[in-house]
Amino acid sequence: MFRAVADPVRRSMVERLADRGEATAGELSELAAQRFGIRQPTASKHLRVLREAGVVTSSVDAQRRVYRLARGPLDDLAGWAARQTRFWAGRLDALERHLGRGEDRGEDRGEDRGEDRGECRPAARGAGS
Repeated sequence: MFRAVADPVRRSMVERLADRGEATAGELSELAAQRFGIRQPTASKHLRVLREAGVVTSSVDAQRRVYRLARGPLDDLAGWAARQTRFWAGRLDALERHLGRGEDRGEDRGEDRGEDRGECRPAARGAGS
């Protein structure tokens, strides 16, 4: 699934289908030609990758092949992305709070070591040295 939607040509095809509901192979090939300069045989290969990954379905209408999004795999992907967003948002918020507390105490800005003035102070020596 990720490999199928990782390619910008295939993503543009998926976006077109999401916007319009359906499109013919010819319309999607034309989109790929306009945006990416690829020819019809290459566009057909991209459509095959999407079909084999279960991202799109196709049906034959007279002499046209009509493509539609297959909602199941994309819904699964959206659910996974939402879970990852929640997971990382909480951790990044906690990191931001932690770093904010450090700034309040003057940490990590070199104030306690004279680094803000380009100075270097020798390390304190212990009693046993």
